[in-house]
Amino acid sequence: MEYGGEKMDLSRQLKNAIGTGKLLFGQKQAEDACARGDVKCVIFASNCPQDFMKALQARHPEVLFHQTMMVNRELGVACGKPFSISTVSVIESGNSELLSLPSNIQ
Repeated sequence: MEYGGEKMDLSRQLKNAIGTGKLLFGQKQAEDACARGDVKCVIFASNCPQDFMKALQARHPEVLFHQTMMVNRELGVACGKPFSISTVSVIESGNSELLSLPSNIQ
């Protein structure tokens, strides 16, 4: 993926953040963490339900929202999990560059 002329390997950045930061997985976790004001960025799978994404974005305009081109199964694999993940909430990015992702949901 291209961001400002640089190519970011999202899978590598997710693994880096898992090891050095704090991430939460799933829609319910995202809703709860956003409500507490803990989330800096939410990453959605390409097949995450549109109504969920729009509702979360409307309730929390201060959060960075990014939709990846990976489907939920691929996002789960990228996070090193044996299950599908539709939503990743970044609480602390650690040594990753996840917070430099552009907001791409209108």
